[in-house]
Amino acid sequence: MSNMPNTELVNFEALANEPNMARRNELACNVATLFSLTSEKCSDEQIEVYDSVLVRLSDMVETQARAFIAGRLASLRRAPEETIRRLAGDEIAVARPVLEKSTVLRDSDLVEIVMTRGDDHKLAIAAREILSEMVTDVLVETGNLVVRRTVARNDGASLSSAGALALITASGLDEDLQMALADRDDLDEQAVSTLAALASERVRARLFDAGTSEGGEVPRAARVAAQKLSNEFWLGRYDFETAIGRVYALARGPGLDEATLLRFAEEDRFPEAVATFAIIGDIGIEEAKHWMMRTDTDPFLIVAKASDLAPSTVEKLLTVGPWRYRLRAQDRARILVRYREIKPHSARLLLSQWHGRVA
Repeated sequence: MSNMPNTELVNFEALANEPNMARRNELACNVATLFSLTSEKCSDEQIEVYDSVLVRLSDMVETQARAFIAGRLASLRRAPEETIRRLAGDEIAVARPVLEKSTVLRDSDLVEIVMTRGDDHKLAIAAREILSEMVTDVLVETGNLVVRRTVARNDGASLSSAGALALITASGLDEDLQMALADRDDLDEQAVSTLAALASERVRARLFDAGTSEGGEVPRAARVAAQKLSNEFWLGRYDFETAIGRVYALARGPGLDEATLLRFAEEDRFPEAVATFAIIGDIGIEEAKHWMMRTDTDPFLIVAKASDLAPSTVEKLLTVGPWRYRLRAQDRARILVRYREIKPHSARLLLSQWHGRVA
């Protein structure tokens, strides 16, 4: 007899005894469709129920049904986390839309999939709208030539110096990869020189071309760069609502402290880190969202210093969320120097003035 619990959505005991696989498939697809239509209005508890149900259903249905579920959930900002991670590690027919689109997947999830699955999964990840250096480094290291070409052509993929050099070295006699690299606008002088030394004449001509476009059209790379600088772009990628609910629950229970904030940062849970920072720093959640995205980090630093956050915590926070893409290593080093120079008393006084607590 099945010990799987029932919910208001699914009677799992009855479903386990259902011999008709088509019936199971249909039910799973209906649940996924229902969630996709209501996800923005769901409470935290409802999302948890859907997550539990969809995880169980995914173990009971065929590939085509799991692929349908993945397609319905892939583009949702508020999607059930465990279900998304389960689908992302499934066979590629199921995993592809989630790997390409889901903003629920964290970099640690993507790296794990790159390290444990084949080139089809890597290729889907390489096509994501935004990729961090952490992910592109492992894609370049472990992926085949098609994966590397896709990374090189992806203007939303951030390349570390080591990653760019690895791509250049891997290009060898492959002119397509060389051309993709020549079209990027984020290679440093050393990388450009190295590529020029290896490249064909046609690639060299592209590499040293002024790159002006006819008719004043903005190049795609420039559009992507501008997009990365837009707070609105980043605000639309994260499920702050669910994160806020989780953090408030912690605040009502065991409480919040700097260790909680650091844990969220280390787990790459940016929305939870924002909500925790807002509570610890005694600022509004909307302020915290914007101050932990913008490249002018002074408001964030003032609140952090007024809250007596350790420099190591601030350093970690500077590597999560949009700052992972918007700040360079030298920027983070400069910001940390600035943080150490701020006096706690001055920070608390300034924060009080922002709140209108003193004249």
